[in-house]
Amino acid sequence: MAHVGKRIAKAREGVERTKLYPVDQAVKLVRERAKAKFDESVEIAMNLGVDPKHADQMVRGVVNLPNGTGRTLRVAVFARGPKADEAKAAGADIVGADELVAEVQGGKIEFDRCIATPDMMGLVGRLGKVLGPRGLMPNPRVGTVTMDVAAAVKASKGGAVEFRVEKAGIVQGTVGKASFDDGKLVENIKAFVDAVAKAKPAGAKGTYIQRVAISSTMGPGVKVEVASVSTPQS
Repeated sequence: MAHVGKRIAKAREGVERTKLYPVDQAVKLVRERAKAKFDESVEIAMNLGVDPKHADQMVRGVVNLPNGTGRTLRVAVFARGPKADEAKAAGADIVGADELVAEVQGGKIEFDRCIATPDMMGLVGRLGKVLGPRGLMPNPRVGTVTMDVAAAVKASKGGAVEFRVEKAGIVQGTVGKASFDDGKLVENIKAFVDAVAKAKPAGAKGTYIQRVAISSTMGPGVKVEVASVSTPQS
């Protein structure tokens, strides 16, 4: 049996591992146990009734959290001419075309979100093996391949969170910081769950949203009543 440290054991006190908590109570438990010396992120994990090995059961999308993530994302934009100027004016951290492609091919990736105009995808497509595994490849389905680069940059800076189902049918994401008040975290969690619910694929059968849990970076997971964060799913 693995040894459990004193800090972890202390954090687990008062949290029943099998109990489902209403979202407001779950948020309170998570925030009370976020005792690290830094402002811990609050994460959500959702078990979905899908098998992403099948194309018609893939879940992917983006959600604009009403209260942001509490993080400052570094945004790169692949664009030329006026669109590059628009991206810079909107607050993009890195803007470029051929030279930016060369930098990324050389292993220099100093950004957390990547946006591209449609005309740049011929170039950016070469970076699939580099950006794809990192979840950074621009995609029109999540609004990161667009001519409206200014809006995309502002959304990324303002709290847009991309999500994509993993092999085991799990979707994860950041929904804020432990320093947020309870109400703001609850709003963000409900917005995230709602976005995942709306992204339900045609091939999903049975119960779609099966389990939901939240935790802080260093804290224990707390299971959440699905009904407290979303409308019932069939």
